[in-house]
Amino acid sequence: MLSAATSVRPNSLSIRTSSRSFTDIAAGRHVYVSEDPSLGRNATRRPTYATPSHRSPDQAVRTNLIRVRSYADTCAQVDHPIGVASTSEDCLYLDVTTPNRPGKNRHVVLWIHGGSFTNGATSIYKPERFSAQGDVVVVQVQYRLGAFGFLASPLLGSGSGNFGLEDQQAAMRWVQRNAAAFGGNPRNVTIMGESAGAYSVCDHLASPTATGLFQRAIIQSGPCAQEYSATNYAAPRPRAVAEQYTRELAGSLGCTTAACLRAVPADRLLAASGSAEFGPVLGGPVLPLHPAVALARGKVNRVPVLHGINHDEEHGRYGAQEAATGVPITDAEYEAEVRKAFGADADKVLEHYSDIHPAGLALSTVLTDSQWALPAAKSNRLLSSRMPTYTFEFAGKAPWYAGLREPAWPFGSHHMSDLAYFFDLAILEPLKAEQQKLADEVIARWSSFARSGDPNVRGAKYWPRAMPLDRQVQSLNPAGITRTDFITDHQIGFWR
Repeated sequence: MLSAATSVRPNSLSIRTSSRSFTDIAAGRHVYVSEDPSLGRNATRRPTYATPSHRSPDQAVRTNLIRVRSYADTCAQVDHPIGVASTSEDCLYLDVTTPNRPGKNRHVVLWIHGGSFTNGATSIYKPERFSAQGDVVVVQVQYRLGAFGFLASPLLGSGSGNFGLEDQQAAMRWVQRNAAAFGGNPRNVTIMGESAGAYSVCDHLASPTATGLFQRAIIQSGPCAQEYSATNYAAPRPRAVAEQYTRELAGSLGCTTAACLRAVPADRLLAASGSAEFGPVLGGPVLPLHPAVALARGKVNRVPVLHGINHDEEHGRYGAQEAATGVPITDAEYEAEVRKAFGADADKVLEHYSDIHPAGLALSTVLTDSQWALPAAKSNRLLSSRMPTYTFEFAGKAPWYAGLREPAWPFGSHHMSDLAYFFDLAILEPLKAEQQKLADEVIARWSSFARSGDPNVRGAKYWPRAMPLDRQVQSLNPAGITRTDFITDHQIGFWR
């Protein structure tokens, strides 16, 4: 089921996992630990490789340690800048990266990648810098995506639709059993995610089946209070919506039974689902309540939380569009998008943001404030009322996309740009000097939080714990770290 790649010391060592088999690891950069790589796909059965206890007796769990020079196959997905085209169904692997020096009982960060629940892979994120500077064991998990991970239908069981979340929880259980073998402390695990990975972290906070599997949570660009809509499709969706889509997909494939769906070749299922949007589904044992509802009712896994977004979330999307095409967004296109998104309230929105130009910047600002900052403000209030919470916002000029010219207007800290401070990503430009300084500080703060639940470090500006009525968050800016009035800056009063 799972595999791991780990940076190892240049001497041979032995690692024993929860399986009865083990072997020596010779010098090398990546070592995989794999369980049941030959089980094959039952992508629509709940759960196939997510929970070993559900397997039949003849499907024995085994662990193999193998020297490798490349990453494992990615889960089935189409080609994408933050994904790797694949039709593989032998994809449930995790990578483990440890500092290249002896140690034990290190805090563990389990990283859940983003990608709209349809794309992504561990091979995209290089966590060596994060692991070494933070003295932390970084575990990256792959999970089933798209139709393979989030189909919901009575054909598949009353609680179907969250196979991808179950894969993530299976990885957490693996960490509980095996972290010590890699120098980690299984009783000090932080789950950390960005975008779809951050929404996943929110879902695990609300998931009864994740209780006890982690001790802290870091949520980057995935507000827990985000509601599902035509523009916010990564948030948990109502079961009726998900099941209706499955009926349509099954019909297009000529399937009326679960057995038929399971028999569909991976490439055909991937092609049939096309550009459809997938994500976690409400209802059932894994996610009985929306995270916002669970927080309001106090039915959550109460652990310390780091929660925040980027100041300019939507600027990357529209800035990249203009830069790639060389064609600026027009005023007419801006107005049409606002009317499509806000309907009868569009005139109020256009008037309120009438002083922002050009049109691409105005559209990016409107959507950042309404689709990201508003649910983030609500999330900050809900989280801080239930558990120790530290709120933040990445701001200032972040790395732009590698190989793409910058837009004509300020792009700031756009969606995904914060990841450059923790990981080496080919999709983003290398850090400049001021950005590297911020990276050093946020790695120290994130590692401190993973170790103790507090992001404060010696010699750095104090970061107060959030309170429900706070207006300010910690602004993480290459130009300097300060407190900023999040509510005023993002026009939250207008949007409420």
